[in-house]
Amino acid sequence: MNANLLVELFTEELPPKALKQLGEAFGQRLQDGLIRSQLKDGAAGDTRHFATPRRLAVLIRDVRRKSPDRTESKRLMPSKIAFGAGGKPSAALAKRLEKEGATADQLERRIEGDTEYAFLNQTIPGVTLAAGLQTALQDAIAKLPTPKVMSYQLADGATTVQFVRPAHGLVALHGSEVVDVSVLGLKAGRVTHGHRFQGVPDIPIAAADAYEEALAAHGQVIAAFDARRAETERQLRAKAAELGASLGPENDVAPLLDEVTALVEYPSVYVGAFAPEFLAVPQECLILTMRQNQKYFPLFDAAGKLANKFLIVSNMRLADPQNIVEGNQRVVGPRLEDARFFYKQDRKQRLEERVPQLARVVYHNKLGSQLERTERVQLLAGRIARQLGVDDAQAKRAAWLAKADLLTNMVGEFPELQGVMGRYYAIADGEDAGVSDAIEQHYRPRFAGDALPSNEISVVVALADKLETLIGMFGVGQKPTGDKDPYALRRQALGVVRILVEKKLPIELDPLLRESQDIFTPGLLTDTRAGNKVSTTLVFDVSSFVQERAKSYLRDKGYSASEVESVLSLPSAKPSEYVERLNAVRQFLSLTDAIELAESDKRIRNIINKSGAASKISLADENNFIEAAERKLFNSVRTLRPQVDSLIQQGNFERALLLTAHVHLPVKQFFDEVMVNVEDEATRNNRFALLHEVSNLTNRVANLSELVIKA
Repeated sequence: MNANLLVELFTEELPPKALKQLGEAFGQRLQDGLIRSQLKDGAAGDTRHFATPRRLAVLIRDVRRKSPDRTESKRLMPSKIAFGAGGKPSAALAKRLEKEGATADQLERRIEGDTEYAFLNQTIPGVTLAAGLQTALQDAIAKLPTPKVMSYQLADGATTVQFVRPAHGLVALHGSEVVDVSVLGLKAGRVTHGHRFQGVPDIPIAAADAYEEALAAHGQVIAAFDARRAETERQLRAKAAELGASLGPENDVAPLLDEVTALVEYPSVYVGAFAPEFLAVPQECLILTMRQNQKYFPLFDAAGKLANKFLIVSNMRLADPQNIVEGNQRVVGPRLEDARFFYKQDRKQRLEERVPQLARVVYHNKLGSQLERTERVQLLAGRIARQLGVDDAQAKRAAWLAKADLLTNMVGEFPELQGVMGRYYAIADGEDAGVSDAIEQHYRPRFAGDALPSNEISVVVALADKLETLIGMFGVGQKPTGDKDPYALRRQALGVVRILVEKKLPIELDPLLRESQDIFTPGLLTDTRAGNKVSTTLVFDVSSFVQERAKSYLRDKGYSASEVESVLSLPSAKPSEYVERLNAVRQFLSLTDAIELAESDKRIRNIINKSGAASKISLADENNFIEAAERKLFNSVRTLRPQVDSLIQQGNFERALLLTAHVHLPVKQFFDEVMVNVEDEATRNNRFALLHEVSNLTNRVANLSELVIKA
């Protein structure tokens, strides 16, 4: 008979940041174990996970009391060995049957290939739920995704067990019946436990399906993580609306909401406040203090300005929460006072006075100090600024000051505020607004979907900072491997791609990388693991790495792999042109003859490459044409080429690529009527030259042959 199965492990307080993952992993591993034991069908019913600070539990539907018996047929030995005269079992077969615990009436003779064998047919009894669950439970506990476990002694004082936190209770119910399993020195029963202070201490669970409701009604516990999170969020947003405020950007709210959900079993939201004078401190400092240290939710007005109120998520639901509110207000006051003190102290020294002190901060043991890095970034920023027509003096000033806030008290306490505090201090020092903004924004984008630098100076310094990091780290052999990327080089490369593409900067990647390599002291960029200077391959290696990030970025924007490859495999394509060229390719592919023209292009490339004449080909000579089809193709190419070049010069890639499609019929006629590899060398080479001109025309916007491979 099938019934729903409940398993709960009651523990001491579990790590909040890992709680949701622990709950899901515990439930999933138990279910997988039951499926392996055939106690549950893989597609039958659904599973509900529960996770609170003091419990991991799961409700698995449609679980069997015992798995089905199964028949197993095992090949023993050839019949000529198994049976003697008259078909009687031989001594060898008798010995094997004794070993298997079987009798001769379970044997069957079957032919496989050219040989007859003796097979043993046995019925294997199904696994009981108690046995299958015992195995699944032990496996689930052993394989929970937690980096650390605790060792603790059981009540007998002699047995030591290991788990993420000490466990004090085990519930296992199949329907209304207790399943006889044990783990971590605990024997399963039907009694769970309510809220530490406000619930019934011991709650008997009548049946598996009654678990969640019983905990809510008698234990003052919302057992399901997602349900508790939703209730917490509902209360937070309702209270904020009541105060005419908001919780701030969703990206900032969600991680804290997950964390506080893992800290409470029965959430209640209360309002706290702090002295308005603290609002003179940059609000980012106060916000981080409240969120990171106190797990409070700051409140904001309609303009996004911090209010002097915050929301507390408590594990106590009280008619009069005055003591809770006042206690939290007393705690937050000194924290905010620390932030104010750091801010005042930091402002006593100008940013530019801190820069020389960066010589004492090691950036990388092979690349020198933060001051040496700052000097390189400043030099590169000036070069990039001049290429883009941006004020190079301001760009160099911003690059010079960009890392100075690393030495401030505030950033020392809250590393997340680097750049943010630098901007505030630069404004207080009277620096230009573009310089001040660049100090903050040169870190952008910090994560996927983050905003890009908003002004020219910020863009220049952000590019210089990221390129110096990429070239430097690759140059000393610190390129990412597998899932290891300690210097976040993939994020830096994606930042370079996004800035070049989305800001439409009219500069090419490889020359930019060569400029970046030139800012390093000669001989500094050596991959010590290989013991070789890497200057000859460094630009190529970093360029390839950035290109891979570009391909991923463009695929994420909805372009196909073949579309992306067709554009990025073209050396002349600048990052600022990627999107326009890809849109042109997409329009080209809507043409009826698109793939046929792409196939012709691939054929032309193969002919030229196989001929070995690619490096010797010059322009085709119209006086050496013999067939009308080759003259027609030549005239078509020479007519279209200046038009296509003009459109590309204007950035009109779509019209340029569509115009090249006009060469399709002449190309088709050429291949139908003209033999390329003729004996006469002059004629043959002239036809190679013509095909080379065709290829140059059709591949001005994208490498069409790439569209054939995956079309």
